[in-house]
Amino acid sequence: MDAYQALAYALGKPSAWADNPFGHDLDLAKVADKIFLFPSAGGGSLGDAHSISVKNTAEAVEEFKARHPAQAGPAPYLNKRLWVRVVLNGLAEEEICELIDDSYDQVLAGLPKSRRPATP
Repeated sequence: MDAYQALAYALGKPSAWADNPFGHDLDLAKVADKIFLFPSAGGGSLGDAHSISVKNTAEAVEEFKARHPAQAGPAPYLNKRLWVRVVLNGLAEEEICELIDDSYDQVLAGLPKSRRPATP
């Protein structure tokens, strides 16, 4: 899975939508007005690697960094305890989807009930 596929997966979540407030190469994914996925198609400190930045609990972020030290690092400009930047190369698609699902769930849980998407 690359950054484009990760973004497409994220935008399939209920009430998710694409935004590009910073003029980057890829849109980011939001639910309500909160970002839950920052994808990157390479460049910068990661070279040509596709990556995503996702939110989770501090414990889950530390656990992921411990399991994948070569692929996980701090997400630029974001809370280093709750966000992690993940190089996608070599990770199983199921693991990437789980990271996106967890990020979406974390952001959704922080929204007031009146702003959460209706569930079927």
